[in-house]
Amino acid sequence: MMSGLKGILLIVLIFILPTEVVFSQDYRVGEGDVLKITVYEHNDLTTVARVSGKGTIMFPLIGEVKVEGLTTIEIAKRISELLADGYIVDPQVSVFIQEYRSKKATIMGEVERPGLYELRGETTFLELLSKAGGLTRDASSKAIVKRKNGDIVSIDLKRLIEDGDTSLNITITEGDNIYIPKAGVFYVTGEVKKPDAYKYEKGTTVIKAITMAGGFTDKAAIGRVKIIRNIDGREVVLEKVKMDEPILPDDIIIVPESFF
Repeated sequence: MMSGLKGILLIVLIFILPTEVVFSQDYRVGEGDVLKITVYEHNDLTTVARVSGKGTIMFPLIGEVKVEGLTTIEIAKRISELLADGYIVDPQVSVFIQEYRSKKATIMGEVERPGLYELRGETTFLELLSKAGGLTRDASSKAIVKRKNGDIVSIDLKRLIEDGDTSLNITITEGDNIYIPKAGVFYVTGEVKKPDAYKYEKGTTVIKAITMAGGFTDKAAIGRVKIIRNIDGREVVLEKVKMDEPILPDDIIIVPESFF
């Protein structure tokens, strides 16, 4: 199932990943960001400045300017107003973010490239997941996000990626730790067409498990399917289970051969 999620994820990301321009328009400047500021037809005023711990930059003619918490558009407007106050007639100011300050989040577990990633502007869960190379084939259908303040957020990856529930595509913030666990598995063996280990999903029944394994062979004793299950550290054999019986992670479903 999750290999399907991975393919859908790649398609979804093509349409939702914002461009660098959108990043810079929405992004609110903070300490450590480096800004490049230009004024049309006034090349001598071109300035590259790092935002100080006070949230300010120094700009020619007007001196110290408070920029922390503003977008690039808002900063350009503020500098234009200050320059127009006795310095330049109708100044046309442009502001670009040359370097983003170091905001990072960690994504670990079942992703292709786990590690620490820089957050450039507003970054969503799917964008960070894309940076990390997407999900592995063994990924669970859940992701756990632990916030810097201790809050825990659970994301249903199936609802987000397959069903397109974008309300789950949360914004990742400074210091977030994202963990995608390995999915549980169950085993189907005996008289089925594709005996193997399969990824467990809550609600999976015996008949669904057998369907995932390609269905019964002609020799299958359909009425004598059994499950070997670990209960409190010991193996228990459930005989003649019903087709609608829910299974659990690590169950071994055995389909015996018919005597006739």
